[in-house]
Amino acid sequence: MSGGEDPRLGLAVRHRRYVPYSHAHYGGNLLDGAYVLGLFGDVATELCIRSDSDEGLFAAYSRVQFLAPVRAGDVIEVTATITRVGRRSREVEFEARVLCRAEPGRGPSAAAVLPEPVVAVTATGTVVVPSAG
Repeated sequence: MSGGEDPRLGLAVRHRRYVPYSHAHYGGNLLDGAYVLGLFGDVATELCIRSDSDEGLFAAYSRVQFLAPVRAGDVIEVTATITRVGRRSREVEFEARVLCRAEPGRGPSAAAVLPEPVVAVTATGTVVVPSAG
């Protein structure tokens, strides 16, 4: 594209999801890291559809950081943002934030909105899409 920045740069997609207790994998109702990586794949798929009218394929992660636990009973938000556009590749920044958390000490169904979201996982990845035309 000559004369300007690619309009797909900065395009972002967000998904929110309640994490059911059936997905807990470890003691303390912790989830495994693969759960969030699966959500990153889902949000990347929508991002590719919006940017290139194709589901695209995930090629690689160049960086993944697990910064805080994700637990059953959480409400999490995952975001994908295009940071680089190549001929067929797109570099994408991902972030998963915990917005709400269960509070079992207050009761079996008690939960609260966190005063500040907790960044749980960040990643950088590359997706590829078919050549245009």
